[in-house]
Amino acid sequence: MHRSIWAAAMVSLTGLSAVSEARESNTQWVDTFIGTGGDGHTFPGAVVPFGMVQLSPDTDNPMRGVSPQPEIYKRCAGYHYDDETIVGFSHTHFSGTGHSDLGDLLVMPMTGEVKLDAGTAENPDSGYRSRFSHDKEWAEPGYYGVELQDYDVTAELTTTTRVGMHKYTFNSADHGHILFDLTSAIYNFENKVIWSDIRKVDDRTLVAYRATNGWARNRQMYFAIQFSQPIDDYQFINQDNMRYRCMNCLDSKQKHSTIENTAVKMTAGKAVKFVASFKGVNKKPVYMKVGLSAVSRSNALENLKTEIPHWDFEKVRAQAKQDWAKYLDKVDVEGTRSEKRQFYTALYHALQAPSIYQDVNGQYRGVDGEIHDGKGFEHYTLFSLWDTYRALHPLLTYIDPDRVSGMIQSMLVHYQQSYEKMLPIWSFHAHETWTMIGYHAVSVIADAYLKGIRDYDIDLAVEAIQSTANNPVYDAIPEYKKFGYVPMDVLPESVSITLEYAYNDYAIARMFESMGKTKLAQEYYARAMSYKNVFDPQTGFMRGRDTKGNWNKDFNAYEAKYMGPFTEGNSMQYSFYVPQDVAGLIELMGGDDAFEKRLDDLFDTPLSADMIKEHEDIAGLIGNYAHGNEPSHHIAYLYNYAGKPWRTQERIRQIMDTLSSDKPDGLAGNDDVGQMSAWYIFSAMGFYPVSPGDLSYAIGAPQTPKVTIKLANGKKFTTTAKGLSKTHKYIQSVSLNGKPLERNYLTHADIMAGGELKYVMGDKPNKAWGSTHTARPPSLSEYK
Repeated sequence: MHRSIWAAAMVSLTGLSAVSEARESNTQWVDTFIGTGGDGHTFPGAVVPFGMVQLSPDTDNPMRGVSPQPEIYKRCAGYHYDDETIVGFSHTHFSGTGHSDLGDLLVMPMTGEVKLDAGTAENPDSGYRSRFSHDKEWAEPGYYGVELQDYDVTAELTTTTRVGMHKYTFNSADHGHILFDLTSAIYNFENKVIWSDIRKVDDRTLVAYRATNGWARNRQMYFAIQFSQPIDDYQFINQDNMRYRCMNCLDSKQKHSTIENTAVKMTAGKAVKFVASFKGVNKKPVYMKVGLSAVSRSNALENLKTEIPHWDFEKVRAQAKQDWAKYLDKVDVEGTRSEKRQFYTALYHALQAPSIYQDVNGQYRGVDGEIHDGKGFEHYTLFSLWDTYRALHPLLTYIDPDRVSGMIQSMLVHYQQSYEKMLPIWSFHAHETWTMIGYHAVSVIADAYLKGIRDYDIDLAVEAIQSTANNPVYDAIPEYKKFGYVPMDVLPESVSITLEYAYNDYAIARMFESMGKTKLAQEYYARAMSYKNVFDPQTGFMRGRDTKGNWNKDFNAYEAKYMGPFTEGNSMQYSFYVPQDVAGLIELMGGDDAFEKRLDDLFDTPLSADMIKEHEDIAGLIGNYAHGNEPSHHIAYLYNYAGKPWRTQERIRQIMDTLSSDKPDGLAGNDDVGQMSAWYIFSAMGFYPVSPGDLSYAIGAPQTPKVTIKLANGKKFTTTAKGLSKTHKYIQSVSLNGKPLERNYLTHADIMAGGELKYVMGDKPNKAWGSTHTARPPSLSEYK
């Protein structure tokens, strides 16, 4: 990179003087590279809060069915920190998922010979990819930059909600090219592209379309592309050898079976690429804007013209940073540099999804495949609900409750458009993937409703909840209602499904009870006790059983089988999944002391790699506790329910110290669309929503000296930790607004009332605090 560009970028990102740093927003603490190494699966590129565009580099192009699965898995977000080449920059990415798709419209600037294939990481010169170095790569919220070493091109990216903006500085060549590869995708495979086309509208404008078959089937995306200067030359490339009237024409001397009209500036097929060439590029950068739409080319162009009607890259970058500052400045954190970097990067990751999936004119593509008008609300996509109901959605109720209503309304129109009449399970881009288990949309709705967030159709919500929880075509719900559990000879993962249905039913009961629907509430409260039907008193574990009531003979509490009785976990972990009735679970396991021992066994008993070899998501292990996957996230807080909160305090510190850092591999596993980050945020403040919908938060142990949240009602809620240090990890006392707090949990009302939650920390546990039955968090059953 030219020294002047590099220096300007570094000054802009770091703020070299104490004065400039003091004036900067909390965006200064975000490191977008945290989570891009290991199995974090986050991306470092440009995105705005809840943005439809995620414009980011892709560092390799593995193919399913060809490349080893671990190599594909590590690049779920397109980028992995260990890689040394960049294939290009695409406009859609997931953050932190354990499976993947997207990677729409890959773009790569280049000089010299135009290469049409990406080549390999082992031999970058064999294709259009370029080497790069982390020493000449930089990013901040809403912006990314890198030097492409093989071309001496400085690539910079920024974005609005629906439009990505590129800036390519050709530092030495006077002739440059920009390649569009519509065959490239994340989790790619030979037949992923169903159809694509690209058309040159005029000397500065292109429009394109692509439909792909992957995690989402027949997912459609439209693009409008504009350049800051006229295209001097161009090339359409169609490598689809089996398109109509070609039929192997690329492999033989056989000509097309019809005359091609070269005056029509477009091409279409399943393997389409385009190259735009520019002269005199060493005199000024080439800028490019790319608008996205799931509806039409004209909508993509309207999005582009509406959101970026100019060519001022720095203005767009500044606005993106300001958009992030608006959210990140809602929370003020005191702590070490590392603690701030981890906290604000976690908040940054937590505010990327669910994402807008709607054009500026209000139109969006529904889960029925049709085009709908959503002018009355903002329409969202990417509901990774098995992950995010736990902590991300509860967090959003404090950070942006108005947006939560839009997310719930999006779930409700999903229900209306669904042919199965279901709320979303794991949906994105107008497709239900039916990934994971449970019907956790009901938890998100119930938690929000009980918190007073109700700017959506309440009657429709009740209808959708009832239809989903009693749906005859979804995951053995009829058998669950008939037997009181999901039989293992009816459906795999039966124990996990039973346990999660039972929690979902509890959330429904809570909502219906608050609405005065007493009879319905009692029905769901009864269903919430179904967890007892898969608890085997002889072994003391949750265990599969068949339609005849027989227990699973092939039972091993440590083994996590693929399509076995448990979902991405084992019985050691899932035996603690009864968030709605931990008191009842404690009784089943033999009382407080026995329950404490069982928790210790989970954390202290090593888990053999052979027991989890069939799952790539089980990571971040402390014994059998797997912090890298969601079924374990609440478990450290369960000591509170046994009257031993000091043990929770020990475990939270253990998890924080060993499984979290501000390095690229600083996440213990997939961030899972912000869930891992939300766990960190709550836990750093010292509390966590074990059972969303009961409006309580089990108190753990604060990990930062002070955190202040600016609430939507105009009040502030502050946590302070007096005496907190590496050795002082135990709570000695807690006060709320100056009054002693003897219970080991908070309530939603406590938070919304504002004020100060003050922890006094020490180096020895206070075993009396929070230990009585009345001090413990709410539970369906009474403590005994």
